[in-house]
Amino acid sequence: MSMKQTFSKSERLCSKILVEKMFAGGCSRSFSVFPLRVVFMEVKEQESPVSILISVPKKRFKRAVKRNYVKRQVREGYRKNKGIVFDMLESKDYKLAISFIYLSDELISTQEMEAKIKILLARIVEKSK
Repeated sequence: MSMKQTFSKSERLCSKILVEKMFAGGCSRSFSVFPLRVVFMEVKEQESPVSILISVPKKRFKRAVKRNYVKRQVREGYRKNKGIVFDMLESKDYKLAISFIYLSDELISTQEMEAKIKILLARIVEKSK
């Protein structure tokens, strides 16, 4: 893998319009690998080939410390394994917007989280072809 394992500002999904379109249904697709649910859609106008949004509901973890911990775990797992998606997108002319939503009430280990994210990214590549 020759690409850098970084996570820059341009890779964060910040556009409210894009987020609303993603969750309104229609053009987006989703699936789950417990404890994560992924919603993704193809986008034309975007700086980075992939931009992501991470959501950990307050309903699951009342304390911000735990929510932030889970977000860090997801971000780190994505950062290390984003090459899976980037390699597929090099040959395509579209870009992806991906949303990770945490579903469990329990914390899981970072290694387990990374394994789940690898599965999710591989499935995204499979479904995007």
